[in-house]
Amino acid sequence: MNMRIGFGIDTHRLTQDKKLMIGGIHIPYHLGSDGHSDADVLIHALCDALLGAAALKDIGTQFPDTDIQYKNIDSKILLKKTMELIREKGWKIINTDTTIILQQPKIAPYIDAMQTILSKALDIEKEKISIKAKTSEKLGFIGREEGVTAYAVVLLQKSDNLEFQTV
Repeated sequence: MNMRIGFGIDTHRLTQDKKLMIGGIHIPYHLGSDGHSDADVLIHALCDALLGAAALKDIGTQFPDTDIQYKNIDSKILLKKTMELIREKGWKIINTDTTIILQQPKIAPYIDAMQTILSKALDIEKEKISIKAKTSEKLGFIGREEGVTAYAVVLLQKSDNLEFQTV
């Protein structure tokens, strides 16, 4: 198989006394994501999509929250380690498509910076990274500002396959 699609999802509770990290960016807000690492939902969903496409299980298997070395770790480090695993298996990224669902704060002003940070961590062109932001129209736990969710889809291609290089 020369191409594979991966899907990832991550959700974190929003709480006081935590930073809100999304896409490698600290977004100033009175609530932040709670988790073992820095709880960056976008990067975690992206890691899961990459690992899934390469059949390397998931972020919890690769970087377990029972391992103290990952406590409060910058999720960009996890993303770089994920890319090392992907490359070791001979895969490269064709593109990523992600969606962040968060009622508040509005994150559209941060998307360009997120794309820049992720392009460096993934070592791909910024144009290959799509990030969209949605609210839940004040419905459910997201609408009540209790949590944040991110979805990610990636398309991988075997590195030695030159047939689709112009994509």
